Formats: sequence, structure tokens, C-alpha cells
Amino acid sequence: MHVARASVRKAILPLAMLAVLSAAAVPIASAAPPVGVTAGPAFGFVLPHGVANAARPHLARVVGNMTYHKGKILSTAVTKNFFRGTSWGSYSGDKLTGLDTWYTGFSGSAYENTVSEYTDSTGAHAGSLPTTHQGHYVDPTAETSKGSTSAVLAEIAAMVTASGTVIDANGNSYFALYSDQKRGSAGYCAWHSAGTINGKAVQFAFFWNLDGDAGCDPGDTSGLHSQGLAALANVTGHELAEAMSDPANPGAWYDAAGAENGDKCAWSFGAPLVTFANGSQWKVQGEWSNKAFTAGTGYANRSGQKGCLAGS
Repeated sequence: MHVARASVRKAILPLAMLAVLSAAAVPIASAAPPVGVTAGPAFGFVLPHGVANAARPHLARVVGNMTYHKGKILSTAVTKNFFRGTSWGSYSGDKLTGLDTWYTGFSGSAYENTVSEYTDSTGAHAGSLPTTHQGHYVDPTAETSKGSTSAVLAEIAAMVTASGTVIDANGNSYFALYSDQKRGSAGYCAWHSAGTINGKAVQFAFFWNLDGDAGCDPGDTSGLHSQGLAALANVTGHELAEAMSDPANPGAWYDAAGAENGDKCAWSFGAPLVTFANGSQWKVQGEWSNKAFTAGTGYANRSGQKGCLAGS
């Protein structure tokens, strides 16, 4: 969901959602971002499922497909995970390697293919090419961004430099910052945005520590992953799919209410587990498919609209 991209989109943002996000201090670009870092506003907020229906009553009214708004798409993505926070320095759980497995398996999977129907003005298809995962980097420095896009991107920029990470020359870099901070009163689980680091375009996303967070828990009972990893895996799917079909600045694919493909199928699961290309299995939400909605072949989202696909 786009919080601000054009005046018409501001006008249709439901008051309930504004209340949820304002209570969380909506992440916005600060007035004076660090030198060399320019961050846009945050999009694609994953609202806790306990408030999602109340905060998005417009989804029940706006039945239909997303349309193209002339922006770019990502045919591929070059992904890297950044873990920032003091607790990551002594962390011994499954999130670091588990999320690497998630991103590696996403590449070329049927789940990635759920976004491939969306094209740009040149005819290129989102997610039509395998993605490349560059692994992860841990910075045990305190994570203090509080969800501000400029602060998040500044932290990412510092870690990009420290790790020697090369930013993709074609603007396909997607950097995910996984904080060790709990969301507390923040009314969202994650978001994605876009910006530049030393003049180079990047996509990036922010994720709270979702350990024990009932509002952001997909309820994975498979026992394959810890609860915290399972929660991050689900919202990771939401944000990456949106970043590929609707990269921020300018917009590409979203519906008349401003909802992106992840928003339209948030907390809607078509199967207990989805199998990725590397054989790993995850409980991940579906992504909206215009084709499936039109053909009546998708499964229903929380508003009863049958347009969601999860690939397998």
C-alpha cells in the first residue's frame, strides 16, 4: 500500500489505516538525509493481520485488477540481507542462514513467477529472470532507525561500504534490513522503498524483529522453521514481490485503491506450504494475479476476491 505517491492516492487512503500508521510514527524520508543517501517514502506496509481488515475496508469495495502506471518493473533482483542490531552479534538461531535459503530458493521458483505477468512500457516482465542472492552481512551496531526510510537507508549504505557490496549498475539491487528491534506500537510488520546510495538507484526494505509477535505471525505449524524465521519469511515474500512489480518512484502496478499485489493478498494462504526452487518449503502469502482473477482460477483473499496465487 502506498502511503503517498500522488495526491489522488492520498485521498483514497482509508482513515483507519492512517490512524494505524500514525500511531506508529509512519516511516518517511527525513528532511536532511545523510550525504550520499536519498530515500523515498515507504510503501507496501504489511499491517498486522489482527487489524488488516479494519484498516483496509476499501479492499472489500474495490474489486478488480491492478493497472499499469508507467513506472519501471524489476525483471530480476540482486538481493542481499543486512542484519543490524546488538543482539545479532551473538545470535545462533536459524534466521541468518534460513533467509539466505529463502532468497536462493525464490530465484526461478513458481512463487517468483506469480509476478511475471506484469510488464513495463518496453514489454519487459517482472520477475521473468532468475534473481541473484549475495548472502548476508551482520553488523552488531545498535539498530536505531525506528523505521525511518532515510535512517534505514543510511544504515544500509554504511553496511554496503563495510561489506564491500557492489550495487547493481542496472538498478536491480534489493537490500533488506532485518532489525533486532521489536515493533512495539508500530502498526506494521515491514515495508519497502527506493532511493539512491552515492547516486546509484537501489530498492530496499525494512523488517522488525517478529519473534513472538502474534500480529505478524503466519501461523506456520510445520516445525521446519522457528516462529521468528517463519514470520520474516512470509512478509519477505510480500515485500519482494511488490518491489519487483511496483518499485517505488515512480509507481508501476497497483489497483484503484493504491493496493499492490502483496497488499491484495496479505494474510491469504493458498496452501499450508509453498515449495521453492531449491526444495525449501515456506508458509507464504499469495500474490495478486490479474490473469487469475479474470479467469476465476485464483484463490480468495480476505475480501473474497479470487485473484491470489502462491505458485505451488
